[in-house]
Amino acid sequence: MPYQTRTPATPVNSVIEQPAQESELWRYNPEAIEARYRNRPFAVLGRLLTIISSFSGLLLRIWWAKATGNNNNPKAQQKQADHLKAILTKLGPTYIKIGQALSTRPDLVPPVYLTELTSLQDQLPSFPNEIAFRFIEEELGQPPEKIYAEISDHPLAAASLGQVYQARLKTGEKVAVKVQRPDLQQRINLDIFIMRRIARWLQNNVKQVRSDLIGITDEFAARIFEEMNYAQEGRNAEKFKKLYGGMAEIYVPKIYWKYTGKRVLTMEWLDGTKLTNLKEVAAKGIDATHLVEVGVECSLRQLLEFGFFHADPHPGNLLALDDGRLAYLDFGMMSMIEPYQRYGLIEAVVHLVNRDFEALAHDYVKLDFLKPDTDLAPIVPALSTVFNNALGASVAELNFKSITDQMSGIMYEFPFKVPAYYALIIRSMVTLEGIAIGVDPEFKVLSKAYPYVAKRLLTDNSPELRHSLKDLLFKEGSFRWNRLENLLNNAKDSTDYDLKGAVNQAIDYIFSERGEFIRERLAEEIIQSVDILGRNTFQNITSLVQEQLGQKPTHNQTRGMSAEDRANLVHIQNIWRILQETPDFDPMFILPLIPKVLIKPETQQLGQKIAEGLLQRIAARFIRNVLLADPNGDKTRQREVIRYPGSLPLPKSALR
Repeated sequence: MPYQTRTPATPVNSVIEQPAQESELWRYNPEAIEARYRNRPFAVLGRLLTIISSFSGLLLRIWWAKATGNNNNPKAQQKQADHLKAILTKLGPTYIKIGQALSTRPDLVPPVYLTELTSLQDQLPSFPNEIAFRFIEEELGQPPEKIYAEISDHPLAAASLGQVYQARLKTGEKVAVKVQRPDLQQRINLDIFIMRRIARWLQNNVKQVRSDLIGITDEFAARIFEEMNYAQEGRNAEKFKKLYGGMAEIYVPKIYWKYTGKRVLTMEWLDGTKLTNLKEVAAKGIDATHLVEVGVECSLRQLLEFGFFHADPHPGNLLALDDGRLAYLDFGMMSMIEPYQRYGLIEAVVHLVNRDFEALAHDYVKLDFLKPDTDLAPIVPALSTVFNNALGASVAELNFKSITDQMSGIMYEFPFKVPAYYALIIRSMVTLEGIAIGVDPEFKVLSKAYPYVAKRLLTDNSPELRHSLKDLLFKEGSFRWNRLENLLNNAKDSTDYDLKGAVNQAIDYIFSERGEFIRERLAEEIIQSVDILGRNTFQNITSLVQEQLGQKPTHNQTRGMSAEDRANLVHIQNIWRILQETPDFDPMFILPLIPKVLIKPETQQLGQKIAEGLLQRIAARFIRNVLLADPNGDKTRQREVIRYPGSLPLPKSALR
């Protein structure tokens, strides 16, 4: 007979909101924490002294090693690394989280420290089975032996907030059972109280601090509180699967709600290999670098498309499955980005790549780094100097670490303030970048990210990104073909780029009321481009005929073309080549769009403007080259006649 267990208070499809009662019990409340520990000075002082004394011994050991010239000794470094791991483990979950973040940065942490810190991800000391099994019974209403057909007699992994057992349900499925550590909430509350007090003191007394330290602390604490609630983690996992599980190479494990509560989580067991275990990954015939690229693509969709992102993608939470897919684990620390922040980040990346530092300064205002009334005049040249040095010859050389390094100086010089939401974004991206560097030291996240950003800019129909695309492609009334070429060249490398969809969206936008500005500029560019191509073709045919007749060619096929015109012609030719190289490109797909475009009244107006512009240019050239030409070939006199105030009032554009 099947046994009965308590069903969760939250339905399976409720992946966003917590029940009101559960929310109150497990929601981060800084005021309540402040009230609780404000009148407990001895508990606070005792914990603070423990923290200080723990690190002072390590700092003294490092200082002594440097003073005696022994700081490069491998044995001394190993002892220091062991000591650091022991300190973080002893201090508990809050400091273990800090160690986990450092464990993903081989560019910041020496290798010997890296090895020890990596073990903090899932090799921490466990707590007794008796406590864990009691929690299972309290949460699920029955002892483990009544719920699971079998369960391991010891935890297979122990992390900062809990430990994991392997079990099998009575229905046969192999599962992972995560059980929370005892006294977790009380220990974290005290650490958060101390961190907030220190943050407040630094923010009020140290002028060089421009970040919202209290806000960053609250953001971090709120995520930890969510992570402590395993029922919320289950909802996060299902939401993550709903949004990103459709990606072909991403896998998200199933949550078994019947066996899940606030302190116990039962989820599908996955057999896989840590992405950083390169030898074992390679032995299975899996390309680790490709899986990193998959992770980057998924992270970009999290940050820039849906806004629901995994804030803790350390190596213990990413598995290479035997079938080559990338599996995400541990959905406790998640966060949300508002739409305006997502669009602002896309715009900032585009402006950085195109070295448009004036627009980048405005992006910092939109993203809440600068107040709206900030004088941007001195900031723009500072950004230009810093990022031009960082970018060097290629954007591909830039990574998130170099961005943060280069920005640190500007942050102190100008009134920047790092918003709280950005701290978790940086944590997520630098963690992923750290994994990528560990797999491939030459991996550059930004160069892999820009194709996705380019695709979004070309295909997203939101008003914000349509406006950004217009600003990117037009400057002072001129169309920048080089930027369109760059966007198309990058977008074609994005995995799910839909060229047909982009063309359809572009047509709908151009011939809408909002596209009037683009239609006017487009008419000017078409007139100029057709005129250039016409002159080129005519001169080429003339030269060919002259050669056939035995005459000496004039070799002036680009006469009258400016250097900019010639560059634009090259960009247009490159754009056509890029379109031909784009996967699934078929020029015949344009044919069904022609009737749709021709029936629009805006098309007729556009065609009329183009025809009038071309006729004006032909007439102007005829007058200049025929009617006003000096029969003796004196071109100086010809130019003087054209400049004479009493001459025909032809527009300047017609004389080009």
